[in-house]
Amino acid sequence: MKARVRKKRLDRGIKARTDTIFLVASWKDILYVLMPRALPVLILLLIPLFLGHYENKVLFHACVYGLLALSFDFLANCGLFSLGQSFFFGVGCYFVGIYDKFLQIPIYLSIPFSAISTGVVCAALLSPVVRLRGVYFAMITLILPMLLMKLVEATGVMGGSHGMPGIKGFPNEEVGVYLGIITFLFLIFFLRRLMGSDYGLVLRAIKEDDRSVMSSAINIYWYKVQAIFIAACIGGFAGAITTHHFQFLGMSSFALDYSILPIAATALGGQGTFAGAALGSMILVPLSELLRELGGLRMALYCGILVSCILLLPEGLFHFLSRRYHQFQVEAKVE
Repeated sequence: MKARVRKKRLDRGIKARTDTIFLVASWKDILYVLMPRALPVLILLLIPLFLGHYENKVLFHACVYGLLALSFDFLANCGLFSLGQSFFFGVGCYFVGIYDKFLQIPIYLSIPFSAISTGVVCAALLSPVVRLRGVYFAMITLILPMLLMKLVEATGVMGGSHGMPGIKGFPNEEVGVYLGIITFLFLIFFLRRLMGSDYGLVLRAIKEDDRSVMSSAINIYWYKVQAIFIAACIGGFAGAITTHHFQFLGMSSFALDYSILPIAATALGGQGTFAGAALGSMILVPLSELLRELGGLRMALYCGILVSCILLLPEGLFHFLSRRYHQFQVEAKVE
């Protein structure tokens, strides 16, 4: 007699025990829980060993844009829609130029100093406008990098429009690449844990209903300034490692690409998870390089692919893949 079979979801055993805590009971359950988390980490840590010089630069760019996408997604989770990732990035680049060229600070100190200095300066400059919401706050963050770019061009400070070469570089290319990868992976974990804490609960509540949070005697504007500080530190760190990696400082640090592409990566990957922003950046940056040989058609095809993905998957790739992974079924015998 032929045995009867039925479809069984792989996560049935885990979900049956608890829906919030993964209480594993077998190696299959452990593999099911760890594989989507450990596999991307292992790939990112091992893949630079098998890539050439050009491919490692693309990977480094993907990590930098990933850091900016995480910065954008973090602010969006706090109810602040920012177009100023290029502002954070550019300020971080110029701070590392000051610390390196004028103060002669070692590279292992100039990067964290630049990140913290960027956080302090950007939070101070944006603190008067945290009361603005929606498009008004976004307009201010969009204008600031343009303003600083024109200021650098007009005054000629830090090399002006010609830039400033001769910034100290990393001992070798692998150090810069792995610094970008490790920081990128650490921030995904850190931001997810932060938003799951009591502090993150307040930030998410400010996004959902800031008036209710204010009625609880919580200073939402101080929390917003703190969120800007954290996001600016991330953007400043990305700018600092990029400047040391390419050993050049210029006005291109305030380019609009550093604001637009992180938003596109977050929209493609899925907002609100941080992993979605990371996934989007790891897709868009290599895709842009693959299409470079098409010349003028590159941007048209690139934008077409991006628009198609957003229209077909408005929830984002990460949410879609996560849902499909948890819905995966296998055949099981009916006893």
